[in-house]
Formats: sequence, structure tokens, C-alpha cells
Amino acid sequence: MQPDADVILDVRDLEAYYGESKALHGVTLEIRQGELVTLLGRNGAGKSTTLKCIMGAIPRRYGSILLRGAEVISAPSNKIARMGVAWCPENRGIFSSLSVEENLLLPPIIAPGGLSVEEIYTLFPNLAERRRSQGTRLSGGEQQMLAIGRILRTGARFLLMDEPTEGLAPVIIQKIGDAIRLLKERGYTILLVEQNFHFASSVADRHYVMEDGLIAEHILAADIGGATERLHEYLAV
Repeated sequence: MQPDADVILDVRDLEAYYGESKALHGVTLEIRQGELVTLLGRNGAGKSTTLKCIMGAIPRRYGSILLRGAEVISAPSNKIARMGVAWCPENRGIFSSLSVEENLLLPPIIAPGGLSVEEIYTLFPNLAERRRSQGTRLSGGEQQMLAIGRILRTGARFLLMDEPTEGLAPVIIQKIGDAIRLLKERGYTILLVEQNFHFASSVADRHYVMEDGLIAEHILAADIGGATERLHEYLAV
């Protein structure tokens, strides 16, 4: 059977280990071209581990990860990146000793169509004002904008974003939400890890809820109202 051309990512029965500890117990999900899909769940549910597996950052992973129909379960991170995938990690990973502009110019271009530095400054005006500032002098919100802006330089069209709103002020969360919605309008495909349900529900087409290393539920945006009580149970600390 031919793979569905609209399916960018097809994950089946994904298992992952940190040493001898099993973190994922058979995750199955798929993402189609142009979708914005969230992974929701408590800390330790397996959300970030799932992104790391997709990006090839965890050595011991088993099952199937099809990226545009190609099996990448054993592929290294650099190969996956060159297939048009960009990862914005939870720790942001910016180079603190470099300026904003130096950080933006650093990533390799892996495909045509990446945003220019000036386009990124238009998307995040705060960065334009701080273009000569070192990473250590940026606020948490500015660091997150820089981390997102940097992956947009590469030309990747499938973005993995890990907790982009964590610890940020509401006004910054709104700016990041506006940017993510604009990227979706421009045709980017986005897999977003979030604990902030209010934010996730404002941007996503679909939600996968994770619990104990498994997908516990799949919820469409149109059905979110009827699932609010269940979601609060899944996400409650």
C-alpha cells in the first residue's frame, strides 16, 4: 500500500529507553502536512522524549518512525535535520556568548525558503532591538524568540517545539502564539509539546494526550469543549 502523501510523520509502536529505564511504551501518532498538533501531558509523561526520538537524539528507540514515507528509526539527528526537520528544545540551546544576530546566522541552511534575519526581526521585533546583545543579556522570552527564530533560518518546514511558553509572562506567550499561528498560515507543519492547555487549545488542530509513556487520548480541536474535564484530570499536578 502506498503511503499517504499528506502524512509528514507516522509514528508506530515507538519505544525508548534511558539506560535500562523504559520511557516510551508504544507511542503511535501521525501528523499531516500543514497541521499544528500538540502533545499534552504532565511532566514525565513522555512528551519531550517523543520529540527527541523523532529527532534521533535518543540512541535506544524501537518501533517505526516514517518521515515522508522514509523509515528513520535508526537515522542520526543530522540526517533527520537534512530531511527538513528542525527542533527547538526545551532548554532553547542558544549560544549565550554570541549576539542575537550571530546566533541567527549560525545554523546551516538545509533547504531553500528559510526566513532571512530581517524577516525574523519582523516576526519578533524584540530581537531587532537586541540584535547586538549577547544571549546572557536576553530575557527568558527573548531567548525563546531567538530559539524559534534560529530554526526558521534553516529552511526546515516541519518544526518540533518543546514547551515554548514555559515560565514566560502572558504578554510574551501571546507574542509567541501569534508567531506560531502565522507560521501555520504559511504552511509550516508543527508538533508542539505543551503543558499550558489554554495556549495549546488556542493554536492547535488536534491534541494527543500522553500519560505514562503512551498516547492516552486523541482530541480534535472541534471536540475540545466536551473533553475539558478529562483533560484537567490528565494535566492536574
